[in-house]
Amino acid sequence: MRVLVTGGAGYLGCHVVLALLTAGHDVDVVDDFTRGTPASLARVEHLAGRHVTTHAADVADIDAVERIFATGRFDAVVHLAGLRSTDECHDRVLDAYETNLATTFALLRCMAWYGVQRFVLSSSAAVYGGSDDGTPLAESARIVPSSPLGRSMATNEHLLTDLAAAGAVRVAVVRCFTTAGAHPSGRIGELAKVPGAGLVARIGEVVAGQRPHLAVHGGDHPTHDGTPVRDFVHVADAAEGHVAALEGLDDTSRAVTTWNLGTGVPTSVLDVLRRVERVLGREIPHRIVDAPARTVASVVADVTRTTTELGWAARRTLDDVVRDHWRWHQSNPHGYPPTVTPETPWRGGVGHRLRLVPPPAAVNPN
Repeated sequence: MRVLVTGGAGYLGCHVVLALLTAGHDVDVVDDFTRGTPASLARVEHLAGRHVTTHAADVADIDAVERIFATGRFDAVVHLAGLRSTDECHDRVLDAYETNLATTFALLRCMAWYGVQRFVLSSSAAVYGGSDDGTPLAESARIVPSSPLGRSMATNEHLLTDLAAAGAVRVAVVRCFTTAGAHPSGRIGELAKVPGAGLVARIGEVVAGQRPHLAVHGGDHPTHDGTPVRDFVHVADAAEGHVAALEGLDDTSRAVTTWNLGTGVPTSVLDVLRRVERVLGREIPHRIVDAPARTVASVVADVTRTTTELGWAARRTLDDVVRDHWRWHQSNPHGYPPTVTPETPWRGGVGHRLRLVPPPAAVNPN
């Protein structure tokens, strides 16, 4: 398949692109490089031995997206672009809703104009809101998001459900739990000094002496050690889960199918810290600080449906997460090398995002 990946230059995105290429698909990436970098895609090309066609554009700009669709027929879209950090979305509520929804609207309009029907939404476990008693969350669990990230993603999911019911698209929703780690090669990975950097990346900063200690949010949650419990899934496993979901779309009779991407293993913040200490053989300074009121106690996946229907299961352990992230960090202590970011079009305003008349070049099969 020829697949358009949005946000493909970012942390999870570049791993998804690599997994798609490895599986034999052709990939185009659209990214505005606010969080990603062309260097990650250059490294993906080197690892895969294959070319990635890159489009520098704001996915919320429907004019720019339409021009990309006009370059040739896509068989599917995998949508990862947007604001994906719980903390960042809380601090930038309007930006979170506008970005996470407008990007989806622009893509779906262009898909309708050009007759593309397969859509994979990279959603978030934040739609569940969490669990106070540690019960694993199945796809059928009640959706009660407690954050702007979760609510914006849930809105996207509702939109896709309604659209699929009308026969316009076939949808896979993959709800990612806490992605961490890096590619085993050490060539692509997560930067610590970016908004919403993950726990393992922040611990890596402490280990490297780039921050004095790790701030652990909360020590009085109803968990085994009082710190928040999450489901840490290796980023390479999560990427392969996106590919499995895309390829599984044609094997299900449902217009919309939701699959969890996690391990099913509950792991607290202190569990992760101790694991890093054991793997690296050194003590890591940390302090317990008050948790934001929005912090939920436990978010752990029930992956029964994903394993049964897709044959996908996380293959890498938390030790692998730690070792692979540390390998990446040691090889790239200052992140990716500086690159010349392709010039991106002007970030479209309301007019760009509300145009409903198909462009003249669009082919509408209906």
